[in-house]
Amino acid sequence: MSAPSHLFLPEADTSKPITMYGPDFPFAYDDWLKHPSGLGSVPPHVLGAEVAIIGAGMAGMAAAHELMKMGLKPVIYEASRIGGRLRSQPFEGAEGIIAELGGMRFPESSTAFYHYVNMLGIDSKPFPNPLAHPASNSTVIDLEGETIYVERPDQLPPFFKEIQECWSKALEEGAAFTELRQAVRERDTARVKEIWNRLVPIWDDRTFYDFVATSYAFGQKSFRHREVFGQVGFGTGGWDSDFPNSMLEILRVVCTDCDENQRFMVGGVEQVPRGLWHMSPENMAHWPKGTSLASLHSGATRPAARRISRDSDGRISVTDRWGHTKSFEACLVTVQSWVLTTNMEVEENLFSPKLWMALDRTRYMQSSKTFVMVDRPFWKDKDPATGRDLMSQTLTDRLTRGTYLFDNGDDKPGVICLSYSWMSDALKMLPETPEDRVKLCLESLAKIYPNLDLASHIIGDPITVSWESDPNFLGAFKGALPGHYRYNRRMYCHFMQDEMPAHERGIFMAGDGVSWTPGWVEGAVQTSLNAVWGIMHHLGGKSPTDNPGPGDLFEKLKPIELPE
Repeated sequence: MSAPSHLFLPEADTSKPITMYGPDFPFAYDDWLKHPSGLGSVPPHVLGAEVAIIGAGMAGMAAAHELMKMGLKPVIYEASRIGGRLRSQPFEGAEGIIAELGGMRFPESSTAFYHYVNMLGIDSKPFPNPLAHPASNSTVIDLEGETIYVERPDQLPPFFKEIQECWSKALEEGAAFTELRQAVRERDTARVKEIWNRLVPIWDDRTFYDFVATSYAFGQKSFRHREVFGQVGFGTGGWDSDFPNSMLEILRVVCTDCDENQRFMVGGVEQVPRGLWHMSPENMAHWPKGTSLASLHSGATRPAARRISRDSDGRISVTDRWGHTKSFEACLVTVQSWVLTTNMEVEENLFSPKLWMALDRTRYMQSSKTFVMVDRPFWKDKDPATGRDLMSQTLTDRLTRGTYLFDNGDDKPGVICLSYSWMSDALKMLPETPEDRVKLCLESLAKIYPNLDLASHIIGDPITVSWESDPNFLGAFKGALPGHYRYNRRMYCHFMQDEMPAHERGIFMAGDGVSWTPGWVEGAVQTSLNAVWGIMHHLGGKSPTDNPGPGDLFEKLKPIELPE
């Protein structure tokens, strides 16, 4: 889910920044990371112990980095490439010109993720979302054949402002939005939990569309108001694909500013996990200066993991795709949950039946992107007949849904994401070749820009992705359906293992699909830090008394438990 709320959110109080602090588990991960006492330590006899990390996405790499700093030896298994869904694909022959096939916009509220971005010195700039002036010069909204051109949000027609007012009133009416948002901003733990724990049983069983359609604010308006709200969403391609999801998914996004102040990583976000692979941290336990994850692996990750089982001595065994088996003191699995039941052989009693139910019932959303490289950022040229930009960031009900323009400088090629779509719109692209996907996109865009010869600007080969067809992912990100809160809680809280039977301990999970905020890299980082604490605790370690970790504060902060 990724659609910023420049259009339809209440005006923000900017006295303090909003971060992804809860609301289900309001632990300050950013403060834990930056504390001078560090995250924790393990006993001397455990130093150098090997821990398996399955998956080299952001969750796996962040956890491996922190475990290495503690003096453990992460052994990373990867089926494809470092980065996971932080995949920055370069265009052939064009230095630094990339297509962001997975995560591409990162809200400033993702403070644990930005801890690593800033540590690595990676530059970022405002993401060119529709209506995100001045990052976007202009925006075109094309619905039912009618095209609206605006350069600033205040130029939108009154109808869109009515929808904005309806959404704001619906949030207040159904979710005490301003109060919840302010509690998150203030990091008022007690108040966050009080409000959120009241909302969970109300909205877990109800969809996003139910929230909108049954609100008094939208109920006083026409179906067209709801339809346009779904088509255009919060400014980046519509939210109708999220209408079947639990309303809790949406509330988490808007109350933690996931959809505000988003940034684009200059040179590609894949630099973050790859930077952690090569980085040699300061103040490491056990390892000599200059040690990095890359050096511990002699420069390459292990092959894909294909089997996970329990040894007779209680250790966890991992078998790779070539049949080599290795035993570990602990194992962290960061793959999407469906991979555990389709692409890997996992010993059944490693997880409880209720956890298997949660892993199997997790529902993943489809997502498709199609990119082309163009000779220059021609869209900044003005149409002499109208005085408008030749092309704009575009939202439409046509096949393309969302089209984004990336300016790398006047002297460099530009990049256009011709189409970014989800669910049924993404499935329409699934059987098509890259060339045919481009043709379909150009046909749709020609109806919006009839006087623009977009094809004449395209250079090189297109780059496209359908995450649901990749056997290592089987979908883009989780989209919890009504009634899935209990499943999510089982997965998220799995790092707390003291009460589990011995045959279920020592294997941990992380990733945005385990988190409360699927589709946002901050969820991957936060769950990886939970797992770091869990592994440290499993091996007899602990956090400093002046910097307690998520497990130390779990009883105080734990997510509300709904009756089974």
